[in-house]
Amino acid sequence: MAGGDLAPRRLLCAYRRGIFPWFSEGQPILWWSPDPRAVLWPDALRTTRTLRRTLRRATFAITENAAFDRVVGECAAPRPGQDGTWITRAMAAAYGRLHRKGYAHSIECWRDSELAGGLYGIAIGQVFFGESMFSRVTDASKVALAHLCTLGFGLIDCQVPNPHLARLGAVEINRRRFLALLDELCEAPGPCPLHVHATGAQS
Repeated sequence: MAGGDLAPRRLLCAYRRGIFPWFSEGQPILWWSPDPRAVLWPDALRTTRTLRRTLRRATFAITENAAFDRVVGECAAPRPGQDGTWITRAMAAAYGRLHRKGYAHSIECWRDSELAGGLYGIAIGQVFFGESMFSRVTDASKVALAHLCTLGFGLIDCQVPNPHLARLGAVEINRRRFLALLDELCEAPGPCPLHVHATGAQS
């Protein structure tokens, strides 16, 4: 599908129906609903021995919603082997509006007061629709994901399957099952709202 706009009401309606925007600068707004869908059950996250050690040592300070715009900007930055980014200026602005309305959230990992990694996405009921993640320091984005898995969501949407997500425990389910889960979980009471922790850097 193509067209429409990125207004908050349209975006929230789309996510509830398993649809999300994904397009490059200069293209019309394109809407997607992959089949199969990649999802992660929070209690099925796979952690390596190294990551478990990092988590035990509390190598990173973790915050929620402390630097949403910076996380989106880092996720949009060029990466090796990629031409351009799907996080266009219009997309970044749209998710910023959702953040200010309390639907889009970020989790940040800090080391020595520097932003080392993080992720962002949209929370509706008990579903967290993951959008993107980044790392400037080894395992920082995985630590952010591990933190997300502790917050009480029933399902994390990872959108499109890929080997990296599979190594973290994501599985593929068909669209029919995914939509049935959304009907149930988006209407269920969500976990406590994400908030900014008292500890950790904010900037």
